[in-house]
Amino acid sequence: MKKGAMIGCGIGGVLILIVIGLIMWGVGVYNQLVTLDEQVTESWSQVENQYQRRADLIPNLVNTVKGVAEFERETFTAVTEARARVNQLNVSPEILNNPQAFQQFQTAQDNLGSALSRLLVTVENYPQLKANENFLQLQSQLEGTENRISVERRRFNQSVQSFNTKIRTFPANFIANMMGFAQKLYFEAAPGSDQAPRVEF
Repeated sequence: MKKGAMIGCGIGGVLILIVIGLIMWGVGVYNQLVTLDEQVTESWSQVENQYQRRADLIPNLVNTVKGVAEFERETFTAVTEARARVNQLNVSPEILNNPQAFQQFQTAQDNLGSALSRLLVTVENYPQLKANENFLQLQSQLEGTENRISVERRRFNQSVQSFNTKIRTFPANFIANMMGFAQKLYFEAAPGSDQAPRVEF
């Protein structure tokens, strides 16, 4: 075999190894992106589970309070309407790629949380409610659920951060762009939550 042919074969072999290496790297990056995307989806489902738990507690809480505080109709109506708006939303994992739908979901959940807070503040005017065992259990479950929602939202945001960081860093951003991976949205604090609540006596 001639020396030129051997050099050609050697260069060809090196090029093949480089191409195989690049393909394997691309597959590895793609698999990492899929894994991170699935973590975001799983975190999202945990957020949804906790919001559903809260929504399931509301009718019992409202009925318990309604039995004692019959003339607080405006508060009950606000909670019921906020819950109905949340239940009307069509929520699926695709919401994570739709900024308007995601914002609408977050706003509806924030409004429901605000209405529930007003309901619990109203309860302070009824000492007999604070002694009602059913109410105390429901209130405790609701407080626990609100804590779980906060924890799951934080975990979701951490998953989103890992995913968004990966798809924006070089050189993984090439694979992300080619395969259609887009940034996910974070949960944000409700408007006005940066202001301390005013307490008046």
